[in-house]
Amino acid sequence: MAGRAVAREPKEIVARGYDAIALRYAEWAGRVDSPVMDWVRDLDARLDHGADVLELGCGRGVPATRELARRHRVTGVDISAVQIELARHHVPEASFLHGDAVELEVAPASFDAVAALFVFGHIPLEEQPGLIARIGLWLRDGGLFLGTFAVGGAGEEVDPDWLGAPMFFASLGGDAYLPLLRDAGLEPMRDEVVVHHEPGHGEISFRWILARAAV
Repeated sequence: MAGRAVAREPKEIVARGYDAIALRYAEWAGRVDSPVMDWVRDLDARLDHGADVLELGCGRGVPATRELARRHRVTGVDISAVQIELARHHVPEASFLHGDAVELEVAPASFDAVAALFVFGHIPLEEQPGLIARIGLWLRDGGLFLGTFAVGGAGEEVDPDWLGAPMFFASLGGDAYLPLLRDAGLEPMRDEVVVHHEPGHGEISFRWILARAAV
């Protein structure tokens, strides 16, 4: 990624960006050949019915939140107010909070699973390790974490026109996340780099990790 060049606060860029492009993003995401459902269903199958699940960066709630809410008590969190309103419409059986995942106050051992799909790529570098550590604390013994991480070099950048709005992106670097997860007590059960095609952006790789908290 390019060096740091943030014109406004990164989180303001992310929130305003997703507010502005919410419907356009929904249409675009529907055309992405994404591995999301494969991994979400894997997570779901490993959970007992009625598990407590926290989804960070839930977006409009489709498809991941809706799938998880079929069998579990799901709380979705997103920094975009517009996305949260869409999620409440699409998945009324789940609970939703408009807020910053980094600022969440969650009691230890509150959840059986935490999902964070395409979230860390929008979080400033200095805040990512702390969030991973807190996720480890939020999980009950043996709880599950499903997350995606950028592949490649470390850095932060602002794309001035991502689907029609500025967007902030960040990565600690592809090799940085596994040690942080293990430091948080999360041991990977499934760890794969998956390539998918994004319309307008070409072939994109993400590291998908499904990990279990120590018992």
